[in-house]
Amino acid sequence: MTYKELIAQMTLEEKASLMSGKDFWQTKDIKRLGINSMFLADGPHGIRRQQVAADQLGLNAGLPATCYPTASTVANSWNTELGEKVGDYLGEEAVAQRVHVLLGPGINMKRNPLCGRNFEYFSEDPYHAGKMAASYIRGIQSHGISACVKHFAVNNQEERRMSIDTIVDERTLREIYLTAFEIAVKEGRTKTIMSSYNRLNGEYTNENKHLMKDILRDEWHYNGVVVTNWGGSNDRIAGLLAGNELEMPTTAGQTDQDIIDAVNSGEIEEKVLDECVDRLLTLIYSTNDVFERPYKKEVDIERHHRVAQKVAEESIVLLKNEDNLLPLKFGKKVAVIGDFASEARYQGAGSSIVNPTILDHTMACFEESGIVSIGYEQGFERYGKKNRELINKACSLAKKADVVFLYIGLDEVTEAEGLDRKSMKIPANQVALLDALYEVNQSIVAILSCGSAVEMPWIHKVKGLLHGYLGGQAGARAILRVLSGDVNPSGKLAETYPFRYEDTPSYHHFPGDEASVEYREAMYIGYRYYDTANIDVLFPFGYGLSYTTFDYSHLQVDREGVTFELTNTGDVAGMEIAQLYVGCQSKEIFRAKKELKGFKKIFINAGETKTVVIPFDDKAFRYFNVETNQWEIEEADYHIMIGASIADIRLKDTIFVQGTGAPFPYHKDQLPSYFSGQANDVSQEEFEALLGKNVPTAKWDRHQPLGYTDTIEQCQYAKGVVGRLTYYTITFVHWFLWKIGKRNTANLIMMSIYHMPFRGIARLTGGIVNMPMLDGILMMVNGHFFKGLRHVFRERRKKIKKANSHSS
Repeated sequence: MTYKELIAQMTLEEKASLMSGKDFWQTKDIKRLGINSMFLADGPHGIRRQQVAADQLGLNAGLPATCYPTASTVANSWNTELGEKVGDYLGEEAVAQRVHVLLGPGINMKRNPLCGRNFEYFSEDPYHAGKMAASYIRGIQSHGISACVKHFAVNNQEERRMSIDTIVDERTLREIYLTAFEIAVKEGRTKTIMSSYNRLNGEYTNENKHLMKDILRDEWHYNGVVVTNWGGSNDRIAGLLAGNELEMPTTAGQTDQDIIDAVNSGEIEEKVLDECVDRLLTLIYSTNDVFERPYKKEVDIERHHRVAQKVAEESIVLLKNEDNLLPLKFGKKVAVIGDFASEARYQGAGSSIVNPTILDHTMACFEESGIVSIGYEQGFERYGKKNRELINKACSLAKKADVVFLYIGLDEVTEAEGLDRKSMKIPANQVALLDALYEVNQSIVAILSCGSAVEMPWIHKVKGLLHGYLGGQAGARAILRVLSGDVNPSGKLAETYPFRYEDTPSYHHFPGDEASVEYREAMYIGYRYYDTANIDVLFPFGYGLSYTTFDYSHLQVDREGVTFELTNTGDVAGMEIAQLYVGCQSKEIFRAKKELKGFKKIFINAGETKTVVIPFDDKAFRYFNVETNQWEIEEADYHIMIGASIADIRLKDTIFVQGTGAPFPYHKDQLPSYFSGQANDVSQEEFEALLGKNVPTAKWDRHQPLGYTDTIEQCQYAKGVVGRLTYYTITFVHWFLWKIGKRNTANLIMMSIYHMPFRGIARLTGGIVNMPMLDGILMMVNGHFFKGLRHVFRERRKKIKKANSHSS
């Protein structure tokens, strides 16, 4: 232990006190020993430092900070150097705001396009997500503070995220859902990891010793801190035994006492607590060190804004460019239509909301773009109400233009933490506007703003399609620079766009059925499914157009990696993203047809040729063997493919790779769907054969009394009238707020109340309600109203009396 002597000076009470928060955002300090607090702040794409007083739901506006493009946007850059620059600037701003731990990046896999938090995540591919995350971490931590990778692990939906049990087989867990975290730990060297809310195969993740000890600590040799998601601690002692040091936010000493009691009773050895304290002290001292030296207390707001613009420019994806309509020819008259042109859609909703220092809007940036605008019309109401008058005005303007710039996408309340999307469609009133515009002017360029994949049955009605994703505070200007040709688009999709939601591999098993969600598609998420099962898609993984063209040639493959030449065969300089895919030719172990194993982004002038080298690493040929319980290499021929996307392979060769000689782990006759890749509707019997055990019951037990881990949603089945009344009141208030346009407030109710387990009432109220009081609330819900009410008041009096005795 690093701080053995310091820990020896601590009382048991002091050690336990460090294991939970001081308030909503700070850790506890011990002044007599010189141990300071740390401040933790949201920040995947911008610092969201709230005042210490914001100690309830923690959803107040943060201090002004640069809002960079979201992770889903920067992922499309495929540029780890750019990712490191984003991290560097985030870290600089964090230090300026005295933030010790920045809660990001988020690296959960995009298992399903409807996950409401996909805008915060990088990719459907773990290798891509891991490499981008590691770059962010290096940038953030270069300033001496800590990044905090989240949410560990298998948190791929928002609905019931605090209670859902994720059922996934071990190989899929390792290869798909943990690989990005492994890269973040080993290559990014993150100092902090945030555990997720959900259960994993029956156990809450922060109590799951297989996840937290066997894999994270023993296999990956992680020696940093694990912090709970806010209110995500269930059994504090089980969490501590699994190596979860820090519980956030404060519980006003409740769980500190649980730890003290557990040590005194022998339930937990004090040396286990000491190890957790030692790791936390390492983080406290390492992140406080920067603030004990002279440091920059102000940032150059304009400079950071320009960096945000550069990042957005490199992350924009050109998806369609019929007749080379873009870049826009000089002198063309443009009609600008769409509410998002007036008020930019630039970030998601929830804990990641940034209060931007500057905010560019399209109409304010037109003059400098050189594009001639003949006017603007709103065209549609932002939140989906149909308005024929707005459509008519837009059509009148469009008739006078050479080209229509149509700004469409998803609104702020559709993509939000705590909620999943209802469909992959954009609002019907926007499609109705497009249909009407198409009748009067067929030269339409759609500019799409959203953080995740959408269906596009309307795409034949636009000649150009530019996807800005969620481009941050400078995204509007960045888009105009691409439209005008000042910037050559170089982004490529880090996720697949299917034709329709029903084509997605997890369609039949998302978001799960009450108590659990079964990952029956196993490793076949995203392109791994579409490519292997030969399912046509709208836009494949890795796809994106440019204003120039590239030629690939002279592939050479050896045991170290690949070398090839890349030539810009067009008229303008540009950047190309070359992608390395590997495909095993053996049929003994089921795999995806192709898997991403490397990528590189290269700037090339017109007519220039560059030599590109992409090395193989330890992940190039491995698979996880459930018989040997370790990573193995299958002896076989492997196709080595270099492509401009998963569907556009330009160069191909084969290499023989010597294996590790492990036994084959599967019986083919038991797993036909997995060996064929047709894994979008796997039977329970076959999934259980893959799991090696029966799946748990997916329905809630409606006959049992509600307990700590049951949710407010389950009050609809409560035995007590007060429980059922609570449920119907919440659902009515949500409906009413949505009806009158208070959609953000309605979403907040769903996120922070409806899906919350009862224990969250104690864990997220800063000690206002403690667990004994919660016992009384549960009595009331379960049909013992007066007994429960007396219990609540009795325990409240005890709490007040105890607090008064401590203060005196």
